Amino acid sequence: MKVLVIGSGGREHAIVRKTLVSSLVAEVHCAPGNAGIAHQAICHSISDSDIPGLLGLAKRLDPGLVVIGPEAPLCAGLGDTLRDAGYKVFGPGREAAMLEGSKGFAKEVMIAAGVPTAGYARFIEYQRAMAHLSAITYPVVVKANGLAAGKGVIIAEAMAEAEDAMRTCFIDRSFGDAGLDVLVEECLVGHECSVLALCDGETILPLEPAQDYKRIYEGDHGPNTGGMGCYSPVPRVPSQLVDEIIDMVHRPTVAELARRGIEFKGVLYAGLMLTAAGPRVLEFNTRFGDPETQAILPRLENDLVELMLACADGTLSAHKLHWKDECCVTVIMASAGYPLSSSKGDVIGGLELDGGLPGVEVFHAGTAEEDGRLITNGGRVLGISALDRSFKGARAKAYDAVGKVSFDGRQFRRDIAEEPARTEG
Repeated sequence: MKVLVIGSGGREHAIVRKTLVSSLVAEVHCAPGNAGIAHQAICHSISDSDIPGLLGLAKRLDPGLVVIGPEAPLCAGLGDTLRDAGYKVFGPGREAAMLEGSKGFAKEVMIAAGVPTAGYARFIEYQRAMAHLSAITYPVVVKANGLAAGKGVIIAEAMAEAEDAMRTCFIDRSFGDAGLDVLVEECLVGHECSVLALCDGETILPLEPAQDYKRIYEGDHGPNTGGMGCYSPVPRVPSQLVDEIIDMVHRPTVAELARRGIEFKGVLYAGLMLTAAGPRVLEFNTRFGDPETQAILPRLENDLVELMLACADGTLSAHKLHWKDECCVTVIMASAGYPLSSSKGDVIGGLELDGGLPGVEVFHAGTAEEDGRLITNGGRVLGISALDRSFKGARAKAYDAVGKVSFDGRQFRRDIAEEPARTEG
């Protein structure tokens, strides 16, 4: 059959790679894709926000499965449009995607479902939000309610920083309409981790956990990004704790949506803080994470297409997940100016390493081809993932590969996966 993957980032490149090795698949198409994906799949220059265009593409291709990668088309209802037209879709409908599209809605669902999360207040008026800041203790977290490409979260250590955050949202409108509705949350302390799970509306299968790095600079300094690196598994989150998180977070959330008449099919991603009082949900995503996907999928032994079809068909209970006994470390290489801006057109060298270094994969994100040359075309440019029996080995492979890639103004963190220690056996 044909598979159509929607999106253009490193997450979609990882999905395309895994889809290509499925025995069920004859052709892989991607819209719009990127320069790396174009060498492995058939790309179509249709934006992932062009719902009529994507529906037309599906009608021309007649794919056996459509995989929606990014959050924006999910929240815009692309999944509903394609399902209504008779296609099998991996990804939730618009109502379920609001778990990611509206942090306020996610809070309402969590409270109704008894899911542990941070206390919060929500504001749509600038003056009321500013008045609230003088009546609370610090630090706090200021969040744009809507989609902000992973950048709409500001940690304010003091009142002055919170006031700046409010001006960023309401006055500067740095996050567009997404920042005109703001949550002020209790700042949780602990260790972050991501637990993603496949869902078919009833059955929930957890993927191996991952640890993302959101800040741009080493030591978790600087502004938030879409993610500067990742590793999987997470030694501090053993399988027993994953099962507890699924029972505490994912199951009640999916059940609460069902109670409201909303079916969830796809990936439910819980961003968590492991506090002294137990896991607390920081956010939900309703799709594969980026860069978590680039660290998780290389370790998955199952046929990914079989699993995604099972989610679409409601037959996930017949499957069990299997994992390589290896660690994966992913380092993101970003362009100059990221995350406040991005540099386009810088020539990228050194990518002959992809396939030339054992255990290393290069996932393209913000790349394009021009006059036969590979150039930067976005903020996060590449994700370098490496597998090894130990984190030390995987990290060494990843950074060796990073060192071979060159482009003007390249940025990357040098502390990805410094902390975890793999206990063998």
